[in-house]
Amino acid sequence: MDSVAAIVLAAGQSTRMEGQDKIFAPVRGRPLLAYALTTFHQCDSIQQIALVLSQANLERARELVCLEGLGKVTAMCLGGERRQDSVRAGLMALQPCAFVAVHDGARPLIDVETIETGLKLATEVGAAIPALPVVDTIKEVDEQRYIERTMPRQRLWSAQTPQIFLYDWLIDAHKRVQQDVTDDASMLEHLGYPIKVYPGSRRNIKVTSLEDLKLFEALITEL
Repeated sequence: MDSVAAIVLAAGQSTRMEGQDKIFAPVRGRPLLAYALTTFHQCDSIQQIALVLSQANLERARELVCLEGLGKVTAMCLGGERRQDSVRAGLMALQPCAFVAVHDGARPLIDVETIETGLKLATEVGAAIPALPVVDTIKEVDEQRYIERTMPRQRLWSAQTPQIFLYDWLIDAHKRVQQDVTDDASMLEHLGYPIKVYPGSRRNIKVTSLEDLKLFEALITEL
């Protein structure tokens, strides 16, 4: 496997957590962020990790990395106003490599198998992201919430992370795409790069609310 780096994003504002910082919310004696970081640290294919944080959490993150013995975390940097600004900061903090896996630190139940599957696909096509087929009927509505049409769900997938790209492709996308996006795959789509979707995991939830945190606590208890 060519050299692989990971960017773990943990610079969000936790606006839906009723004042609680989700990244350092304690779950079974460990901060939530520790779970995703540990998984990437245990993945043999990953050589370096850049951790992107808010200013308020920088010192706590240093303590966490030291306490957990996460030697693959080679850089910690401050995030930006937008998600893509935070990813760009992480990219700039990395040593040049062949592939980059971009992951939301608020997805604590990522597993090594999902990372490795994505890396294998990325080596074949250049970019790969885990996703889940949409099972609900999706409605597109107007500004007044009147239905305009029903989307063909057989072609709809819900994107997850880590999203894995050739390093040079991701660098190019961050140089050329300036409009707001919600994930890195959107940037590469805009430029015409091929991206393969592969089945993710329903356990790979993103913690954005107190309800999500309770679900994570329940899921981690099952392990």
